[in-house]
Amino acid sequence: MPRKPFAPGAALVAVAALAAGLAGCTGGPGTDGDAADAKGGDPAATSQSAEPGRYQTLPEACGLPSRSTVRAMLPGDGQHLSGAEADKLYGGQADITYDTDRRVGCHWTRETDAGTRHLSLDIQRVVSYDAAVSDDDKAQEIYDSKELAAQIPSGGSGSSPTAPPSKGAKGTKSTEGTKGTKGGATAAGKNPEKAPSGKGGATDKPGAGASAKPSGDPSAASTTPSTTDPSASADASTAPRVLDGLADAAFLNDKLITADSGVHRDVTVVFRTSNVIVTITYDQWSTDKSMLPESQELQDKARSLADELSDHLAE
Repeated sequence: MPRKPFAPGAALVAVAALAAGLAGCTGGPGTDGDAADAKGGDPAATSQSAEPGRYQTLPEACGLPSRSTVRAMLPGDGQHLSGAEADKLYGGQADITYDTDRRVGCHWTRETDAGTRHLSLDIQRVVSYDAAVSDDDKAQEIYDSKELAAQIPSGGSGSSPTAPPSKGAKGTKSTEGTKGTKGGATAAGKNPEKAPSGKGGATDKPGAGASAKPSGDPSAASTTPSTTDPSASADASTAPRVLDGLADAAFLNDKLITADSGVHRDVTVVFRTSNVIVTITYDQWSTDKSMLPESQELQDKARSLADELSDHLAE
């Protein structure tokens, strides 16, 4: 039988078909095999954001302190106040802020023949825009900077002031409480410009007062206390210090200033709870430099207000 002639074109077609079949059975870079691995949860292919803070909004600042607390912090000269006068005085004046979910504040002033007292409240909600840093950790950084600026003697973890620890400073700040708690946003919705109303009168009346308080952040003030200050001694009970048992971290600062036209003592309490930082500033002014405001009363009232606010925020 005669042989069939050899067809080179047919051989080439067969080789090409075999190569295509082998390529279809072999996985390479960029094939469906790699896509399946990525969808399977490769840790290197995904990133997890840090935990958000507990608070997603803020309360109305002027309504946070109880009326009885504000009355105790703004004593008068024994004269009677009408209901409208009491509402205006104790209701406070809301600070103007651009975003009441990020920062709110309120301030109160009482002028009497004996001098003037100021009370101010600043509440800041901290949000971290770094996915690797939680809101709580960012709030702690800001709190630490305030403690450092106030030159508070180091009292424990979470802060690194340059001043050496004092003998009266307590050991460790609380780092528990609401830190890291999810959910539970503080209710908002009140008008920060609207002061709470009250009925009836009070037993005090404002009179002529001292000069107005200058602006500025007392927690970062660098004014040196007067050497005539009786509390400038090593009394640990009234010296600037870290506060134990208040929120996640807290400190108290106390300064007596006599260089102005009058004399005034400024007491500041700053505390952090989760991603919220609260600053309370309470001071007493007098035009009579022979009458130095005492530390103990002002500090006790400021600390009592701080405890009250911390409890409200924890609800």
